[in-house]
Amino acid sequence: MDKRRFLLAGPALLAVAAMGASGAARAAADAKTKLVVADQSELIRHLLDASGERKKVGFQLELPNFAGGPAIFEAIRAGALDMAYVGDTPPIQARAAGVNLPIVATFTRARAEYRLVQHAGAGVERLSDLRGKRVSYVEGSGRQVFLIEALNRAGLTLKDVTLVHLRVAELNDALRARAVDVATLAEPHVTRLSKQIGVRVVPDPLERQLLPSTSYIYARPDVLADPQKAEAIREFLASFVRAGRWSNTHRKDWGQHYFRNFQRLDAESVAAIQAVQAPLEFQTAAEALPHHQKLIDILHSAGSLPQHLDAKGSFLASYDGVIVANR
Repeated sequence: MDKRRFLLAGPALLAVAAMGASGAARAAADAKTKLVVADQSELIRHLLDASGERKKVGFQLELPNFAGGPAIFEAIRAGALDMAYVGDTPPIQARAAGVNLPIVATFTRARAEYRLVQHAGAGVERLSDLRGKRVSYVEGSGRQVFLIEALNRAGLTLKDVTLVHLRVAELNDALRARAVDVATLAEPHVTRLSKQIGVRVVPDPLERQLLPSTSYIYARPDVLADPQKAEAIREFLASFVRAGRWSNTHRKDWGQHYFRNFQRLDAESVAAIQAVQAPLEFQTAAEALPHHQKLIDILHSAGSLPQHLDAKGSFLASYDGVIVANR
């Protein structure tokens, strides 16, 4: 099957995928089966390692690390990836581009993880002060809809700011060089840059309440239709959910492993990050639908989505049983 055909695969192929995931025609993944899953900030890798779940994986699991959804999208279109951990906007942009990458798992935190961050001299004291500022814009990333929603609450639109189109990997350096006034960042970058160059969060009392921090795992349809790969996905998702649950109940161990040992943050910074970080929650397709539809509506209203989409078309519910059984 050529790349274009598997990316545009329709209901027939997904029906085969659903049957394979549900169990009737399921074959155990053997040691030769390889699953390549795009990671970001090496989060999945460290969750699996710290929780001990990586040792339970009986197939070949590769976790190449990426910086942002757009780079992942290009890799998955090229057939270099089976699945990917992405933010809440990339699956919407993929559908808008005519590319079918069903969401098979949703995980979220009730409070936002993204922050609007300004360099020390930007002078943004309220959201309305964003008018006329140079603001980073990463189209196809979860940062996109977070920025749009913040502007909406200030009565502004994308036309009221100067958008600086950047890749995720360029955001920190753009703030350091003051090439942008404001960028949308997540931890540990917010804390690290505040200590290094004195960046400040844009004051916004509602910032962490209105949009949860939602991420997805999406997959190529032809991978879902492969019985061996489908079983590997089932085992991977079970391990990932258990690892996330472990991080919720072992916050001190997780903070030491990921933020202290890997991200090299000091103990005070780790404590501050974890004090406001909501627990990981894992959702079924039906549970994830309302938020996903809200994101679609925000993007469409802002003119960033050429057509309005029904959120139901983004999800494959075949692995919901795995999510429920392990969360």
